[in-house]
Amino acid sequence: MPPIRVAAERAIAAPPEVVYGVVANYRDGHHQAILPPAFSAVEVVAGGVGAGTMVRFSLRLGGRTRRVEARLDEPEPGRLLTETVPTTDTVTRFVVDPAPGGSRVRIETLQPPSPGPAGWVERLLVPRLLGPLYADELARLDRYARDLAAKGRAGAPARD
Repeated sequence: MPPIRVAAERAIAAPPEVVYGVVANYRDGHHQAILPPAFSAVEVVAGGVGAGTMVRFSLRLGGRTRRVEARLDEPEPGRLLTETVPTTDTVTRFVVDPAPGGSRVRIETLQPPSPGPAGWVERLLVPRLLGPLYADELARLDRYARDLAAKGRAGAPARD
């Protein structure tokens, strides 16, 4: 059975380097600043900026809260960041491309469905729950990145 795919995309009125810096930076709280309230208790386990970062967070969806641990990778540094949940093989991709007036950002999750009837239920519910969450996150990213750009600051510090 193919994976469940959920995506949202939006124009962001800030330069790609600022936007990507926000998405990739957990150490200084930039990524946390764009997360909707469904995400909570975010902690950096290792690293903090980009590839090699490990994070834990709680995610409340459909009335249930689950604790998630994810690993960040940068298949295309400055453009593509992935968060992989090793226990479920769920991968969320953040793609930042230049666009007129700033950037175009896409958040996309590929989640293997559970076997049996649970997988069919997930196919119906996961897009309905995550889609609006991603739209909210992108709106928050737009406001936050515009503010950083106006102040002349990028989201990501120099890497150690």
